[in-house]
Amino acid sequence: MFARVVAATASTAALAALAACSPGVQPPPSPSGTAVPTGPASSSASGFDSPPATPGPSATPTLAPTPTGTANPAPAAPMPSSPAASAPGRKYSLTDPASPWVVVNKHRPLSPATYVPGDLVQPAVRLATSGEATLLNSTTAAAAERMFADAAAAGVVLTLASGYRSYATQAATYNNFVASEGRAAADTASARPGYSEHQTGWSFDIGDGGGVCSFQPCFAQQPAAAWAQANAHRFGFVVRYPWMFHEITGYYYEPWHLRYIGVDAATDMRARAVVTVEEYFGLEPAPSYL
Repeated sequence: MFARVVAATASTAALAALAACSPGVQPPPSPSGTAVPTGPASSSASGFDSPPATPGPSATPTLAPTPTGTANPAPAAPMPSSPAASAPGRKYSLTDPASPWVVVNKHRPLSPATYVPGDLVQPAVRLATSGEATLLNSTTAAAAERMFADAAAAGVVLTLASGYRSYATQAATYNNFVASEGRAAADTASARPGYSEHQTGWSFDIGDGGGVCSFQPCFAQQPAAAWAQANAHRFGFVVRYPWMFHEITGYYYEPWHLRYIGVDAATDMRARAVVTVEEYFGLEPAPSYL
């Protein structure tokens, strides 16, 4: 996701540029088999972390539009999840934003809401963004450097498409959506300020070296997404918003959004076939704001 601070008075045209990341197709059906309605067509289907309206001039990945009438690309099937699996021993806090196990979702805002990581650094990786979005907390940055290097050795080029996002950036983005489309539609397109995982420094979005399908469902078909799905756990990352689990996470599939929780936890999640952090840590589903 693109990132730079957006003025709260950004124009409707700027919002349209942001919404261009949305596929022109229906969202995937819910696990119960019924379709989950979304906002107007101009809203981002990815939901959780809609980026600011205009990327920096040196940071714009190529956006390949989804062909009209095509199906929503996705993995053949979701990994089975195990809601009944017992939660792991609480090694880290689930509420402290400085904790690698903090869970931020529509039921669990950051506290304090304006939290800023104290150890933001720019990792030595290939960038597809600029400004604050190039930053991660130091632990995540070090793990990202190892992961990107391993991917490169396998012939896969990953890019950092969006990292840290401040409260002010998220507030401006969300408020622009509310002014343009109303609050209900905004909640399908952008996280409310204080509810974005990007603000913690533990999450970032990846792109493919070729710049294809950035922030679109077809990104799941790109080498970067396939490699991350198979290997990210070895570096402590999980795909935070997996396919067909939006009724638990609150957001549709985002194969580009990785979250650091540590090698042990990420590997354990994979071994136990638990694909959402809500289930892994024994938390309630958070499909909508309280």
